[in-house]
Amino acid sequence: MKRKATAMGAAYSTDPDQQRSGTSGSSTSLSQEQLFSVPLDILEEIFLNLPPHQVVCVCRLVCHQWKEVADSESMWKERCRREGCFIRDASRIPKDWRLFYFLCKKRRNLLKNPRAEHQMKNWQIIDNGGDKWKAEGVMVQHPNDAVQNNFVTSYGLCRKMQLIDLEKEGYNPSFMDHFQPDIKISDWYAPRWDCGSEYEISVQLLNRKKKPIQTFAPETIHFQQWNDQKWCQMTHVFRDYGQGVRFIRFTHGGKDTQFWAGWYGIRVTDSSVEICPAGDTEL
Repeated sequence: MKRKATAMGAAYSTDPDQQRSGTSGSSTSLSQEQLFSVPLDILEEIFLNLPPHQVVCVCRLVCHQWKEVADSESMWKERCRREGCFIRDASRIPKDWRLFYFLCKKRRNLLKNPRAEHQMKNWQIIDNGGDKWKAEGVMVQHPNDAVQNNFVTSYGLCRKMQLIDLEKEGYNPSFMDHFQPDIKISDWYAPRWDCGSEYEISVQLLNRKKKPIQTFAPETIHFQQWNDQKWCQMTHVFRDYGQGVRFIRFTHGGKDTQFWAGWYGIRVTDSSVEICPAGDTEL
């Protein structure tokens, strides 16, 4: 026998006298459960065809049974399957499939203009040494064919930064504190073949006063003159960083080491900062 779920609603009677008196007859009156019962598997299918926010914000508030279906692991797992939200690391099964679904759907690059398509727009220049930052086309094909431009540094130190306000991006404080989703950063960098250069990066998780909670700042990477000028990727995932994260500060840059006028320093492009579900942050 199929399980049943009931919707909220008033009992109904066909007898006008009974409606006025508030009494009901055993042969003409039906209970709320009898009138509004729906098999749970059918209710689940209905929910799977509704917008997900409506399921969470409306349907689960109707009654206990609807809440049970709206919160069920099976429904959110099936929704993930149907909408292509797959786990990259099969050894890390989500503890909360609903959270996994919404994080997958919300996942995006929080950095603006990461590929130099709009010159220096959205970036705050911290250091602008030598002949300053410049945006130009890539010298060597990037592994991602969609990347056609990069930022390039000069003979003096060049650094630029973006500050990400997580609440403005839709990740409110209570969500960040309770779930502490993975935060993945990525950056691509490459030297010129005929000039030595340096690359550096620093990414900080900040509290509401913009004080660091955690910092990723590897040692400066040095390239010798006459190198293969291939693109390299820097990645890192912040996990279990505790409560209080409200901002992310992403800073990177470098310079050439030959002190040549022009733009012979390190090139950077396709930078990213993403809020990810656990198990979906392979490096």
